[in-house]
Amino acid sequence: MYIVTGGAGFIGSCIVKTLNDMGIEDIIIVDNINNTDKWLNIRNKKYIEYVHKSEFFTKLKNYEKLDVIIHMGAQSSTTERDFDYLWKNNVEYTKALWNYCAQHGVRFIYASSASTYGSGEDGFDDRSDIDKLMPLNGYGYSKQIFDIWVKHQAKEFPKQYVGLKFFNVYGPNEYCKGNMASMVFHGFRQIESEGEIRLFRSQREGIPDGCQMRDFVYVKDICSVIMWLLAHEEVNGLFNVGTGQAQSFKELAEATFYALGKEANIRYIDMPSHLVDKYQYYTQAEMEKLRSVGYTKPFMDVKKGVTDYVQNYLDKGFRIY
Repeated sequence: MYIVTGGAGFIGSCIVKTLNDMGIEDIIIVDNINNTDKWLNIRNKKYIEYVHKSEFFTKLKNYEKLDVIIHMGAQSSTTERDFDYLWKNNVEYTKALWNYCAQHGVRFIYASSASTYGSGEDGFDDRSDIDKLMPLNGYGYSKQIFDIWVKHQAKEFPKQYVGLKFFNVYGPNEYCKGNMASMVFHGFRQIESEGEIRLFRSQREGIPDGCQMRDFVYVKDICSVIMWLLAHEEVNGLFNVGTGQAQSFKELAEATFYALGKEANIRYIDMPSHLVDKYQYYTQAEMEKLRSVGYTKPFMDVKKGVTDYVQNYLDKGFRIY
């Protein structure tokens, strides 16, 4: 049996779809759908039960033959200001799941974040000392705290334990993220309504407008990594998951226009003041650690990933993956 927390969310629902494509349907989805439209993300999925996150620990002890918990559930907004809420959801909840898995011989795969790297002045190497990282926001810090807890304070370890530092993920099912959805999603909607994509002007000398760089990783590649980990129980540790290649927001926007067969029309706007001091101008995952344990599949670049996303999902009415 598989449990996917955050299973109605962006990455979680794509993981459920990928499991289904492999013929796996004995899945428990844990989430907090409430009055959102995230139920659309599980409408076309095969699973045993949906459990609200507040009832999960009460029911957890009743599940037999549980193999793995894939923990994607968290407060994922990088602009969340309630740190107590972040601590409860991203640190304490994850600790409780880790301890359960350790005590019951269950494998545990969880979402960390590339936001733990902060400004990236010391690079984006998952082999570096995580204690020295300086995240730029409470979300990134909450993810770092759990990674550090695993390193220094975890007394017992699950049968398999893997933390995944996702870089900038984009793809189908992300509409539920609202303002936190990718520039591809928002850019597509801007093209539909206004015929243009708006990008932030650069606030840093030497970096032209639109040339802020990110490691943009397609959600289907995320799912491929997780399926590979499920097949390789011997792999443990904390790993980056990106493409290993930084590309600019301008390239991302141009790829969106290209996928629609349109000429690029980009307009630059001022960055909101609350983001100026917390904005990452460059991220690029160092991928040698994941490669060294045997993952060899290539990652899609922006042009290939955006084309699949736009043509097969966004341009077909936000069809769910």
